[in-house]
Amino acid sequence: MLQCVIIDDEPLAREILEGYLIKSGVTGVVQFGNARDALTYLQTREPDVLFLDIEMPEMNGIDFLKSLAQPPVTVFTTAYRDYAFEGYELGVIDFLLKPISFPRFGHALEKVRDFLQLKEQNTNLEQNLSEDKPDFVFVKSGVQRVRLAFDDISHIQGLKDYAIIHTVTGKVVIKGSVKAMLDIFPPTRFLRVHKSFIMALDKIRRIERNRIIWGSYQIPIGRNYKEEVMRVISP
Repeated sequence: MLQCVIIDDEPLAREILEGYLIKSGVTGVVQFGNARDALTYLQTREPDVLFLDIEMPEMNGIDFLKSLAQPPVTVFTTAYRDYAFEGYELGVIDFLLKPISFPRFGHALEKVRDFLQLKEQNTNLEQNLSEDKPDFVFVKSGVQRVRLAFDDISHIQGLKDYAIIHTVTGKVVIKGSVKAMLDIFPPTRFLRVHKSFIMALDKIRRIERNRIIWGSYQIPIGRNYKEEVMRVISP
């Protein structure tokens, strides 16, 4: 059972999120109307997921998240779209823009559940790249070794000390930073487009403003990476 914490200074926003969680089968929910009380609570407890508003009095959500030594999996909830980029740089798993619909909330909760489940599999990459193996990498999960073809990978999202590898058949969560992934996935096929994202070059087909659109995913392009992205994709 998931243990969830909601932090939002708006009572109605908290009630909506708790209602969505209960509707989704999650009953372990604790609410806080300010960051101070939530910080005291988290000093002795370790919830699975945090739904965190950004614009709050006394301490905003960004400063709150930065103050946590070991933050839980976090979903930002806010009425301001401009915070999305900073949120991903802090390692949040998703960003919900108010007013939050139940289908969009369900998509975020599915991300959380997938990540927590895959994280428990203790999967690791094997650094086995060589000149005669240029098109794939192996991951090891327990006693199993699974081959990941580069053609099947669309993007990689960094989440604190973990990386989520998105493939055409699903997702793989491994221990390691985005920077560590750059040492394994060849630069001729993969490009870092954001502090927390790596994109497969052959999957960059549509860009809207500062986002790469891939199916239902919107991968942000960081300010420090935009020039290189545009240079690589330009004919």
